[in-house]
Formats: sequence, structure tokens, C-alpha cells
Amino acid sequence: MRKPLYWFLVVTAVFLIACGGKKKKKMTGDEAVNIEEFMEAYPTLSLPFVYADTSFPEEENDSLRIAPEVLHQFIPDSVTLKVFGARAHPDYYPVGAVRAGGGGFYLLTRGIDRDRKVLLISAHDKKKQFIAGLPVIKLTPNTNVSIAVTIDPRLNINKDLTQKLPNGIEISGHDVFVLNEAAKKFSLIMTDSLGDGFTELINPIDTLARKQKYSGDYGDNKMNLISIRDGQREGRMRFFIHLEKNNKECVGELKGDALFSSPTVAEYRQGGDPCVLRFRFENNEVSLEEVEGCGSRLGALQCSFNGTYPKKKEKKKATAPQGK
Repeated sequence: MRKPLYWFLVVTAVFLIACGGKKKKKMTGDEAVNIEEFMEAYPTLSLPFVYADTSFPEEENDSLRIAPEVLHQFIPDSVTLKVFGARAHPDYYPVGAVRAGGGGFYLLTRGIDRDRKVLLISAHDKKKQFIAGLPVIKLTPNTNVSIAVTIDPRLNINKDLTQKLPNGIEISGHDVFVLNEAAKKFSLIMTDSLGDGFTELINPIDTLARKQKYSGDYGDNKMNLISIRDGQREGRMRFFIHLEKNNKECVGELKGDALFSSPTVAEYRQGGDPCVLRFRFENNEVSLEEVEGCGSRLGALQCSFNGTYPKKKEKKKATAPQGK
């Protein structure tokens, strides 16, 4: 091979490699950053993903630091002010990104200052616009509770808390959050407070209208809830289901809209979701029937939503006594 041609090929190869190896922009605030460049700072995470109080590093890598003025271009400062206050000067570091389906995604960010360590989860839509933020871990020097957060494949955010009492007894708590995109917030849908021995189930659609014939709450105990609310249009209904079966071997939820196929039968089926669930209303009861498998929503394929649940009496609102 002739030498001029040889060196031409070498220079061309070096040039192509240099062009292909584009460096990620630093998030120091010294140069303009767009949302795509901002997202490149966050490695992709696989689910389930677990982050605990022990996951915070002893020392941060300053080359990964995200300047507040950069972060707040894409995550409003109103989210961080609630945690750190106006006088604090926290540093931020990327943990990773989770794909949320439909083009949306969650970003996980560490916030650190002298007094606090925070794990912040922010949700963004397919247009990369901010939806909501959740400071899911907040640690201070006086924190005596162990915390672990798990994002499962259904995008439930599970927060487990453990505290050891002076007498050596260990107590625990569990919270579950989900994104309520319509309300632009993360909603707490279930909580089991530390040591209270009682789990409070929070119904995310409880405040919706219940004027239609079958609207109301159904269930056979406090932890089995089938909540039906009015649909946005005639022939539709909204629902939220939380079930705990087989001594808590099967625990899970399902929320969505169902269409009435007859006066007493409605079906939930949604593109891309293998679960198809039928609701049959009769004699002040609702029967659930899996047309196609929904068991994975309850933690295992052998679990099932099938069952019949009585309608609960609606609690009467207290009225103030009228004066004479």
C-alpha cells in the first residue's frame, strides 16, 4: 500500500472515532444544557430497583455533580425547597433513569447538604415535561430508622421502614406510592405506619362521584376493596381494586376504566395489558372474573382476582347540630 493512502486512512479513522466518541456535557452550569443532555447524565436502571439509606456513598464523585441551576431547569425548585428550605445549598447527583412506558420516565436524584441526604424521584412525560416529584428518602443526623425504597416492574414505589427500639424489639412500616398523572402528584395508596399494627388503605379514587347505580365500595374485609366510581361518560365506570389473599401471598392492585357490555356487566381491557377483568353486578354484590390472566398484578401467576364481594354501607356524613 502506498504511504500517502495509508496515512489518509489512518487520519480518517481517527477522525471518525473522535466524532463518534462525543463526550457527555458536564452539569456544572458553565454551559447551556438541554433535556436530552441532562438525561444522558442518568444511567438506565433495570426493575426492580432498590435504594436504601445505606446506598448513599461516603464521598460523592464531584465530576457527576449537577448544579442547582441546571437541575431546576427540568425539576422545579418548589420540589427541593420543601425538603431543603430556601437557605440550604445542596449538591445534586444522578442515580439513574427508569422507563415508565408510553415514552415517559422517572429520574432518581440524590440531594446532599450538611444536614440532609435525600433521594428524589421525579416523573416526566413523553414530551420530557416534568409531572411530579417525590422526596422518598430524607435522612438527617438524628434519623434512627432504616429505609429501603423499591421501584417494582409495575412502577409501584414501595418504601420499607425499620426501627429498633431500646428494648431490642424491631418494628417496621410500609408505604406504597403511585404516580397520579392526572393530579400531577405521587399518591400514597397504602400505608402501614411504624409499630401501630394497623394498615390504612388509601383509596385514590375515593373523592370521585358515586351517583351511578353500581358506584360504591365493595369488599369482605378492610384490606379487600373494590371501589367503583362514576365514569366520565355513560356506559363507563372507574375502579380501584386492592386485594390481599392467601395469607398475604397474593397482594396487589388494579386501577382503570371499564366499559359496560350489558346493564349488569362491565369489562376492563386495555391495549398492551394482558389482563382482562369482568365485573358482574347482582344482588348488591360484585363478582370479579379474570377473562385473561391478571395474576401477576397480585404478585404471582397463581394468584387471582376471582371472587364475589358484598357492597359496603356508605358512611353517613356527620351533620352539625342545628341551633334552636
